[in-house]
Amino acid sequence: MVTRWVYGFAEVASAEDFVDGDWDKVRGLLGGKGANLGEMTRIGVPVPPGFTITTEACNAYLGQGEEFPDGLVDQVAAALHDTEKATGKQFGDADEPLLISCRSGAKFSMPGMMDTVLNIGMNADVVEGLVRLTGDEHFVYDSYRRLIQMFGAVVLGVRDEPFEQVLDRYRNERGVENDSDLEASDFRSIADEFKAIVERYAGRTFPEDPVEQLHLAIEAVFRSWDGKRARDYRNAAGIAHDLGTAVNIQTMVFGNMGDDSATGVAMSRNATTGEPNLEGDYLTNAQGEDVVAGIRVTKPVHQMAEEFPESLAEFERIATALEQHYRDMQDMEFTIERGKLWLLQTRDGKRTAQAAVRIAVDMAEEGLITKEEALQRVLPDQIDFFLHPSFLADAKKEAANEGRLLATGLNVSPGAAVGMIAFDADLAERWAVEEGRDVIMVRPETKPDDVHGMLAANGILTSRGGRTSHAALVARQFGKPAVVGADRLVIDLADRVLHVGDQVIREGEVICVDGTTGEVILGEVAMQTPDLGNEWLRKLLGWADEKRDIGVWTNADTPEDAVLAREYGAEGVGLVRTEHMFFAPDRLPIMQRMITATIPAEVTETLEQLLPMQRSDFVGLFRAMDGLPVTIRLIDPPLHEFLPSYEELTTNLTDLKIRIQSAGSLTEIDEILSQIEEAEHLLERVESLREANPMLGLRGVRLGIALPGLTRMQVRAIFEAACQVADEGKTVHPKIMIPLTSHVNELARQRATLEEEARAVMDETGADIDYEFGTMIEIPRAALTADEIAEYAEFISFGTNDLTQMTFGISRDDAEKAFLVHYLEEGVLERNPFSTLDVEGVGELMRIAIEKGRATRADLNAGICGEHGGDPESIALSRRLGLDYVSCSPPRVPVARLAAAQAALREPR
Repeated sequence: MVTRWVYGFAEVASAEDFVDGDWDKVRGLLGGKGANLGEMTRIGVPVPPGFTITTEACNAYLGQGEEFPDGLVDQVAAALHDTEKATGKQFGDADEPLLISCRSGAKFSMPGMMDTVLNIGMNADVVEGLVRLTGDEHFVYDSYRRLIQMFGAVVLGVRDEPFEQVLDRYRNERGVENDSDLEASDFRSIADEFKAIVERYAGRTFPEDPVEQLHLAIEAVFRSWDGKRARDYRNAAGIAHDLGTAVNIQTMVFGNMGDDSATGVAMSRNATTGEPNLEGDYLTNAQGEDVVAGIRVTKPVHQMAEEFPESLAEFERIATALEQHYRDMQDMEFTIERGKLWLLQTRDGKRTAQAAVRIAVDMAEEGLITKEEALQRVLPDQIDFFLHPSFLADAKKEAANEGRLLATGLNVSPGAAVGMIAFDADLAERWAVEEGRDVIMVRPETKPDDVHGMLAANGILTSRGGRTSHAALVARQFGKPAVVGADRLVIDLADRVLHVGDQVIREGEVICVDGTTGEVILGEVAMQTPDLGNEWLRKLLGWADEKRDIGVWTNADTPEDAVLAREYGAEGVGLVRTEHMFFAPDRLPIMQRMITATIPAEVTETLEQLLPMQRSDFVGLFRAMDGLPVTIRLIDPPLHEFLPSYEELTTNLTDLKIRIQSAGSLTEIDEILSQIEEAEHLLERVESLREANPMLGLRGVRLGIALPGLTRMQVRAIFEAACQVADEGKTVHPKIMIPLTSHVNELARQRATLEEEARAVMDETGADIDYEFGTMIEIPRAALTADEIAEYAEFISFGTNDLTQMTFGISRDDAEKAFLVHYLEEGVLERNPFSTLDVEGVGELMRIAIEKGRATRADLNAGICGEHGGDPESIALSRRLGLDYVSCSPPRVPVARLAAAQAALREPR
């Protein structure tokens, strides 16, 4: 039995009787575009007739050495015959010619990443027949030269530049700006020149046989699935590489037949802000590629009210109907041919993070979707875009007063970006990825081949294009601040400079792009931290809090961090890293004196100096988190981290010994000798602390046992602060966490020592503080013996960064530099275990720890406080394992709130 590779649009009668009634399977087989064309046909939207070649055909073609699978050619011929009957036209016939387009269409939308060919079926005979039929030589030869150019570039691999140079020459000779203003005779000559370009660069003539054109175009679309730009896009968007693309063959309708014809792209809601207004661009007397390529300055869709009022009214009705039908914002491509409106495709529209949130909330409040669906419509990482910095208004105003405002364009993707100008995608990628520079990619307009540079850049700027241009779509998809259509900019790619009037700006100079306002500014502009004041976001996160069943806490080392996290919705502090407090400039010298002290009295003296400093830190944290728990990890890293490195000290000592030889006075010699003595003492102490593997050496609980005075000081500071803040009338709940426990005896000894200190402080102050003692689970042995550890720990917190390192037996820093990236590229590991929790290894250790720990202590509180606490997949795993909370950095708190709600909706308990 021959596999069925082709389905007509009219055959997609409904999801209920097609592909087992599963709409997701329909999309998987026919691609999103093909499925939607069939569905629009079913519900009566005016769609030009055509058919879809399945994604399975694409995979078969690529899998058998780029050969059409058996039966495909015959099925295409049969479907083409059905299209001829539906239109009353014949493919390749000079009297009643049928012209078709060939477009890609994968399951998930990939705007501009794969290939399209329009006007297929034209040759010298068809061209003459069309001229007789339409009486419009201008339209016919314009369409013909477009076919030759597109076919040459897409199918035969000819570069765009030779074609564009010809068009530039004719426009200059005629003194016109747009191709549509050229004469019919110009297009006839251009078509001949384009054929010569094809023969010169492709090594073959432009095919005159319409069937050969079609077959070659189908192959080109199939191959484009495996093109670099498509692969880069899928990698960035998380789309699988084995899905394949469908191919849609559709009857051509023409927007370039005169002033009563047009073409455009529009969204049913504003894709930048989410406002419930039709938004898009169109061009009169043009074809669809002109709109998205940014070649001509487009017109806003509402302007159709002046030129095409009846078509606009019909389009608005269709847009509303499609949005109601698909229950989502729609991105629609349309053509008006001599006053008749046609829909060429619809798909769920790409949108900015801000728009995604507003659209989801608005649609829920309109009753179009449920609150639960609204929560699942927004990706957790889209919340992160609300937390990006923006430019300070006063700083922008000052820049404008200084004459640094270069241009204003269309604000198509919000956010603030600063970087060096890079005029091509390869350079943008090299500077950003390989050299770590901040980059703004600047182009006249972007093309699909530029996507790798766009993904690497901080922001995107084009001098041409509209709100539905390629640059705008990709920027919105990936949250890149972008300004397009800044037509004051004249970009000279040959000389690598940017002209704004008389001003010349060179590649490598720094500019700012404000995707929220559309402004482009020379030089840097000060930024401000964001807030979560957006009313739709607050509403969405409120719904998330109603649905989630796992707590969201924060990692905070300062009162400022705690205040910010609380504003973002944190319900407690899951990790205070006390060692960070010792690195402050006023504390580090004291800490170093304590470490290098040789007599106990000197150690005691330095600890007494550090005590009030630590206490003030905790006072601020307890005040900020009034009524919420604060988990404070006692000092964790090895002591050598607070001292200069061995290499730095030996280099400094050598420099001092060289300097003494050229000293000019006894005073200078004495001063240098004193410095040498101090450096030698410090070097001796550093040498004594050196360890072969310091991350597995004297740190964490081991350090507390070896230097009990240090952790006693910390606990005294915690409880003195807690008593002080409680006396102010606030509610404090400290949770003291002992790091790096591997054996229950370590915890038993350390807890006894520290509880003694806590009781002493409370006796001194007369206060009674509600507190807990617990430990971090960072070592596999601790996880495996959690039943013993739970006898002394009232809570456990998984330090998933160290637990991952010790489970895999790798150093994160070394692995990411040496082999981890290669492992991910080669598929040895599916994902970076330091970004997303390893389910089978680390996750299993966590499961064992929770199970055994709660067997001993049923109410054992458990959470995670590594970087995984802000990762959506890790949050879902933590919830499945029965953790009480996740803890993450303040900016990830809103992300975690949404991710936790989505996990609860996906897997109800």
